[in-house]
Amino acid sequence: MSPLDSRGIQRDPAWFGRVFWLLAAVVLLWPMLVLTEFKVWTLFEASNLKPTLRFLGDFFPPKIEGEFLLLVAKETWRTVAIATAGVALALVLAIPMALMSVRVLSVSALTGKMDNLPAIFRTLLRWLMVVLRSVPELIWALIFVRVVGLGPTAGVIAIALTYGGMLGKVYAEILESGDVQATQTLLRNGARPMQAFFYGLLPQNAAELTSYTVYRWECAIRSSAVLGFVGAGGLGQQMDASMKMFNGSEVATMLIVFMLLVWLADAISAWLRKALG
Repeated sequence: MSPLDSRGIQRDPAWFGRVFWLLAAVVLLWPMLVLTEFKVWTLFEASNLKPTLRFLGDFFPPKIEGEFLLLVAKETWRTVAIATAGVALALVLAIPMALMSVRVLSVSALTGKMDNLPAIFRTLLRWLMVVLRSVPELIWALIFVRVVGLGPTAGVIAIALTYGGMLGKVYAEILESGDVQATQTLLRNGARPMQAFFYGLLPQNAAELTSYTVYRWECAIRSSAVLGFVGAGGLGQQMDASMKMFNGSEVATMLIVFMLLVWLADAISAWLRKALG
């Protein structure tokens, strides 16, 4: 029960702490808001409100002509294809990097300290994964649009590089955080690292690895739509073209389709994670 004050009214003993940390957060965040020139009230000024309402008004009614819907369906499927192909290529990068950087699969580490050459190689792989995931897929897309030209290829490569680093890092952490006793026993009894992986590490971590991969595929679908705005193909590129033409009804239709696509990807992801769990 909360203690009573001098007037016999119950008070929350943690009230002072909550107020203190709330004020501390305001003090810390305020300079950041000033630095970013965050002025939300400018949205409601007359000079900005009128064009905003006009722009939003152009969204209704959404365009539902058969020919346009067929184009949207084609670009939506291309968006899914970009995400899926990108994640598939990311797996080609991530799986070898994860396996070669996992300490538990190193025979030399069984005695305690890993040999110098494997340790250096493992560190270099870790650094490579840091580099890959540190560069956002949007930046990779901007680079490869200039290398391979406009189209889905740039989007696939961008997702593959960034997600390759992400998946490799998380895969390695998942494999190293589980029970490694069975794996070490296999290695001590003469099993090769890949045999120890398939019979020791993989069975106990397969569900978690698959669940994270499906989650990343879901994220890649969102990313592939954003990459379209820099010319990497898919629904985002078509949406960017419609916005440049100030065709709000087309943009509204594609936004609705994109929300349905994300909802469907989320539902599939949740179903797969539940089935694996």
